[in-house]
Amino acid sequence: MTADAPITLVTRRTIRASAARLFDAWTQPEQLRAWWGPRPVTCSDAEVDLRVGGRYRIANALPDGKTLIIEGEFQVVEAPYKLVYTWRAAEDQASRVTVRFEPRGEETEVIVIHEQIPGERIRESHEYGWQGCLDGLTRHFAD
Repeated sequence: MTADAPITLVTRRTIRASAARLFDAWTQPEQLRAWWGPRPVTCSDAEVDLRVGGRYRIANALPDGKTLIIEGEFQVVEAPYKLVYTWRAAEDQASRVTVRFEPRGEETEVIVIHEQIPGERIRESHEYGWQGCLDGLTRHFAD
């Protein structure tokens, strides 16, 4: 792999909830605010225009008091099984995220595929973030 080759990160978690409930938690602002972010990061604001061409904006409240804005545009919306959207955080170059919700009996496997990551350091940061988000989503449905 060369330094210029974009990286793809795949993160998975099986959660005891239906695909429809998980899709809603991922796309409804009031639910996003409840679980989004790797601890101790919290979601202080979320806006979602859930349609192809619609935009989203998530505000991550960081422990140091700063806010990191993540935003992008939906490219695919196939409720309740698939989302594809662009991803831009701060000054990072845009990348793409696919989230699949695959039913497994009474559970659903959530698969996050983050593509076009420009480097290993950013991939590590995204891996930490996605693992933390999936931890929060798991807790959201355990409560």
